[in-house]
Amino acid sequence: MTLLGLVIAIGGIAMAVFLCGIGSSIGVGLAGQAANGVLSENPERFGNMLLLVALPGTQGIYGFLTGFLVIIKLGFLTQNLIYPAVLQGWQIFGSCLPIAILGLVSAIHQGKVCTAGIAVAAKHPEASMRALIYAALVETYAVLGLVISIFLLNGVKL
Repeated sequence: MTLLGLVIAIGGIAMAVFLCGIGSSIGVGLAGQAANGVLSENPERFGNMLLLVALPGTQGIYGFLTGFLVIIKLGFLTQNLIYPAVLQGWQIFGSCLPIAILGLVSAIHQGKVCTAGIAVAAKHPEASMRALIYAALVETYAVLGLVISIFLLNGVKL
């Protein structure tokens, strides 16, 4: 039983949640600024803009989900707290890195793609779903990061 292993594992939770949240905040902020510019001219286009603004926020959800899975694995919710060994703490920390890094980077780039899509949708509302498809392609890599993080977490034996 070691407190250091637990602290390292909690560091993994923090990385997943904070980095994905930062990326999502930046991505949604970029797209939201562009959408507000469009809405100042055409308020009726809110529906077309909403999905493009919201999409970069999904990476924050993925980071939260990963953090929550670690919290469950460590027994925080059952009050049977597990104190992992230092090596296990590093395994958990490392398991959180794929979604933490991919979530941060993909959310920012997805926000940029959504911003460009908003510009397209402003001039050609019928093309808004096409713009959404481009943004969803960026999402693929965040989903892959989430899946790898989940697989890695499942491989850590406590």
